Amino acid sequence: MRFAIAAGGTGGHLFPGLAVGEVLIARGHGVMLLISEKEIDVLATRGRDEFRIEKVAGEGLQSKSPLALLRFWLKLRAAKRRCSALFDDWKPAAVLGMGGFTCFAPIVVGKKRGLPTFVHESNAIPGRANRWNAKHVTRVLLGFEDCRRHFPNAQCEVVGTPIRSALRQPVDRSAARAAFGLSPEKSTLLVMGGSQGASGINKRVVEALPKLTGRVQAIHLTGKSDEAATRDAYAKAGVKAHVAAFHHAMQEAYGAADIAIARSGAASLTELSHFGLPSVLIPYPFAAEDHQTANAQIFVRAGAGVMLKESDATGDTLTAAINGLLDAPEKLAAMSQAARALYPNNAAETVADTILKFL
Repeated sequence: MRFAIAAGGTGGHLFPGLAVGEVLIARGHGVMLLISEKEIDVLATRGRDEFRIEKVAGEGLQSKSPLALLRFWLKLRAAKRRCSALFDDWKPAAVLGMGGFTCFAPIVVGKKRGLPTFVHESNAIPGRANRWNAKHVTRVLLGFEDCRRHFPNAQCEVVGTPIRSALRQPVDRSAARAAFGLSPEKSTLLVMGGSQGASGINKRVVEALPKLTGRVQAIHLTGKSDEAATRDAYAKAGVKAHVAAFHHAMQEAYGAADIAIARSGAASLTELSHFGLPSVLIPYPFAAEDHQTANAQIFVRAGAGVMLKESDATGDTLTAAINGLLDAPEKLAAMSQAARALYPNNAAETVADTILKFL
């Protein structure tokens, strides 16, 4: 059979969608991947020839001004026409949306054609797009049980958030550190802000560097805008580091690290849990409905991470959080175990099974 998976706009939507698509393809099915027009989607799907990849226009409704509403509806109308044409050719048996406005048109078109439709919500609190999407789907698939209460009128199943097959391969820590030019023995931080970087985290880490000299080395994925300045800051502080805008083989980065400093998007948290990586979580303060704080609190309650609000994060507070973990190896080991316990085994397979049972 053939399937359409709408997954674009951020890595948090795209990478779990790729994971489900990989499972369906491995079972002999065909997958059309519908992505947004953003550069991050194009970069992340480059070379993925096993998928048919198509761009679909989509735009979030940022305000209720007449101009914003007009732009939104014009984009949506264009996206629905595009999806109708694509579905005429591809003839999918079902449509899966991984969240965000990129999946609204595919789901609406799929429902109009009488197809089973599904939306995946990975966060503890859904965004506006998925609240709308949920009205048009056969099932809402959840990453966290905490999210169920936000869909009182929908049929929900908790499936976890899928991760790509490449991330599930075993990683040798010494080899991973060597790949980044780092010492095999020294405590290693992984600093990341999601698929597009996080200037707020980058600035706090740079402030902390003088106090971490000689204690740690780092893999710091900055996003495009802060790469050069961050690299200079590490050199000035004398902290050995691999600094890059992004890194495609994230299994190497996770496998090399002892502690992660990260945002708390659901896809990133699932990947941290898979690798049993203790974390200092700094939620993005402007995330819709403050869902990243709700995500982080799940990990804090489980003992898998500690949380710093960005408004409270300084060089000093971040240094204290890092040192508090490095100085307590038993606590670090317990956090690693707690993180692994949160990992949803076989989430991609579970999503695929759920879709197939409705056919």
